[in-house]
Amino acid sequence: MAQPQGPEQAPSFSSPQEEALLTLMRAADRLHRAMQLRLKPTGLTVTQYNVLRILRGARPAGLTCSAIGNRMVTAEPDITRLLSRLKTHKLLRQERDKHDRRVVWTHITEKGVDLLAALDGLVQRAPKELLQDFSGAELKELTRLLKKTQSGPEQPAIERPARGAVPTPATGKLPFAVSPRRHPLE
Repeated sequence: MAQPQGPEQAPSFSSPQEEALLTLMRAADRLHRAMQLRLKPTGLTVTQYNVLRILRGARPAGLTCSAIGNRMVTAEPDITRLLSRLKTHKLLRQERDKHDRRVVWTHITEKGVDLLAALDGLVQRAPKELLQDFSGAELKELTRLLKKTQSGPEQPAIERPARGAVPTPATGKLPFAVSPRRHPLE
């Protein structure tokens, strides 16, 4: 007699690839939330911290919005609004290019540098704390495997169902579309 399926039953996957993808996405989300909790007392999000870190590395020249976007860990669809929030808190400043007024250069302020300096220890400890259960060999293997996912061919965009479309019966397929331009967990 078959056991009734309940919430405690392990999910079934349509393929090892689906299980790996969903496990990876859950792990990434868990690690992202753990970093967010560490940064919460500062009022920064992980994405805002990443922007400041990028700008600190680009001192004194600064960067354009597109250059910042290209260096982000995860794609940010509205980099202009993100920069505006950081500018409101006086963590960065912006100026128009002297030769091309269409170009805006973004620079981290001393207040932004000081905030990052105060966070350096916390951010350097976080990977050790979050991945403490892994041996050195396991970390090397994990890194190798994750890099392998980044070096594959570009994935084609998955078409989203038309608005109002009725989902198909359970097919074992992922129940959502993943955009190749955005991190699916943001």
